[in-house]
Amino acid sequence: MKNSPLSRRLISAPYLIWAAIFIVVPLIFVVYYSLIDANGAFTWENIKAIPDYSDIMLNSIWLGFVATIISLLISYPLAYIMARATKNVQRTMMMLVMLPMWMNLLIRTYSLMILLQDTGIINALLGALHLSNLHMINTRGAVILGMVYNYIPYMILPLYSIMSKMDYGLIEAAHDLGANKLTVLRKIILPLSMPGIASGFTMVFVPSVSTFYISKKLGGSTFALIGDLIEIQFKSANNYNLGASLSLVLMVLILISIAIMNHFTGDDDDGGVLI
Repeated sequence: MKNSPLSRRLISAPYLIWAAIFIVVPLIFVVYYSLIDANGAFTWENIKAIPDYSDIMLNSIWLGFVATIISLLISYPLAYIMARATKNVQRTMMMLVMLPMWMNLLIRTYSLMILLQDTGIINALLGALHLSNLHMINTRGAVILGMVYNYIPYMILPLYSIMSKMDYGLIEAAHDLGANKLTVLRKIILPLSMPGIASGFTMVFVPSVSTFYISKKLGGSTFALIGDLIEIQFKSANNYNLGASLSLVLMVLILISIAIMNHFTGDDDDGGVLI
């Protein structure tokens, strides 16, 4: 009875209902509103208006990509160190990685504002050392820093998950055969950790591209990202149709990112996401 098709359907029914209500139906509404005007008539004007915001979209993709690469460069050696450490050290490092995630994203971002302001803690320390103040707030660098700080755990965790399951006997065998550390990294560690890299890349890149609170608080009004643009359309401009069409573009970008990740991870590897 446990393995019967009927029992499997009954077990999966609540999830399928939840997915239909909270995932499929909202996506249908996004597509619907992006293809109608304010009067409810079918139109392509919302889709045609998307190229007018190509600069904002490209800027969002670029900043998200830079933040993701920085997160990867920081997370990769850290995840490797965690995977090779003792169990007690692993638990301690994992707690330190997860500790910021226990706080709300708004609080974490606002804390960065206090650090980066012209009259903030960092500039206060520089002033105490008789050094010139740095203008860090309301810059692209501040936005990238906010993305990295808020989303880097999503890069560390999949990398650590993959690296902790590696067969480190392969690394020892490679060293015994005369391979140097760079060769071992390039030929063994990097290929084996590729599912974690692909998963972490997607999990950091997608929220970085779609963020709006981080760019608003750390970037000020100097520039807008696609998340800010969508928020403006829904809250200030009351142009739900254009906001839906921009959300549709963002949704397609996310689906492409997930498809690329699944291509690199495969169906049986850890870290894949089904679409």
